[in-house]
Amino acid sequence: MLKNLTKKNTIVKNIKLCKSLFSKFKGLMFSERLKDSCLIFVFNKPVRTDLHMFFVFYAIDVLFLNEDKKVIEIKENFRPFAVYLPEKKSKYIIELPKNTVKKKNIKIKDKLSFTDF
Repeated sequence: MLKNLTKKNTIVKNIKLCKSLFSKFKGLMFSERLKDSCLIFVFNKPVRTDLHMFFVFYAIDVLFLNEDKKVIEIKENFRPFAVYLPEKKSKYIIELPKNTVKKKNIKIKDKLSFTDF
């Protein structure tokens, strides 16, 4: 479960952790739309990695978190076949259904909670 501790609400109920190189590479390519779920990419240390939406046929929202699981950058409405290079290094990248950021009022500096083991 992904929770916003700052807003005291649940963002999504189901999470899938992507820790392996393959799971990070595959991401949402050729997958069905996210419903009440998200992908969480976990890195060993903060990284600045470009994201792409090649072979993802729907838009998503993306959160970038630091080591403390605080939101440091947000990309809303990330569209199919687009590329995005974040400005900051992040320890976690969370891919969410489109409009989740707006619906759940997620802001920079919000502290999130999830288990990443």
